[in-house]
Amino acid sequence: MAPVRDRAANENTSSRIPIPFPSGGLQPLRNTGGYNTRVSASTTSPVSSETSTQPRSYTLWQRFLLWLIVWAGFLVVRLIGPTLRFSASYEDDAPPTLETRPIVYAFWHSCILPAMYLWRNLQIRVMSSDSFDGEWMGRIMRKFGFVKVRGSQSRGAVRALLGMRRELEQGWTVAFTIDGPRGPRYVAKPGPVVLARATGIPMAVFHIAVERAWILNTWDRSMIPKPFSRALMRVSSKIPVPANADDSEKERLHVELQAALERVREFAEANVGKVGTAEFPVIRS
Repeated sequence: MAPVRDRAANENTSSRIPIPFPSGGLQPLRNTGGYNTRVSASTTSPVSSETSTQPRSYTLWQRFLLWLIVWAGFLVVRLIGPTLRFSASYEDDAPPTLETRPIVYAFWHSCILPAMYLWRNLQIRVMSSDSFDGEWMGRIMRKFGFVKVRGSQSRGAVRALLGMRRELEQGWTVAFTIDGPRGPRYVAKPGPVVLARATGIPMAVFHIAVERAWILNTWDRSMIPKPFSRALMRVSSKIPVPANADDSEKERLHVELQAALERVREFAEANVGKVGTAEFPVIRS
């Protein structure tokens, strides 16, 4: 059976204060004329596991810790992932498949582990900071077929956004853990709005709820799904960003992005217990 689709719920205006947008930096592309949702592999550049600048150096102890954490994290995702029962649900006008590109995706940091497994091997470009935590997470994601773009939304933001823009221009999808790298939890940063305005590529968001999980005592309350749990992904409708959007329009779109993130999370958490029913059939993952 096909993944479930229905009409998007009415959006509620978020009460959160919009985060200021960076000045200068990215400018809209000229003559974009819309976007292509099905770019063939022949039109994109050769795949590498990392883009942008030279990585920082680490001490011998840090390199050992990186090796240990990366392999432990990889094994956790690789062993638990195949046991999960996933279902996918889409709002109207959502990207039709996970393979559709290019898209500017955003999702909450807390669901990064189930997302890493479900979205594996799609060569999605992800922003990853130069910090130690960003390094080990980026290395794990590379093992699952993601491509790391160095920088973060708090440090090196312009460099990272320029790298993400180049990837979009080549036809790849990019994704932001939108409340990362250090929170606040469930507060969206404006990077996707800036990038979508500069490229003409629409935004979309998703959330994956897990029925049973270990919750880590971290700022984002990250989930490690328990084996054989049910998991529901909810994908939002596309959010276009006009190339001529002024500051007030960008702030409105930022609020819309926040509302969409909250909407898909609430939907997924409310319906994850129904995975495996006719309404939310299990998909091959």
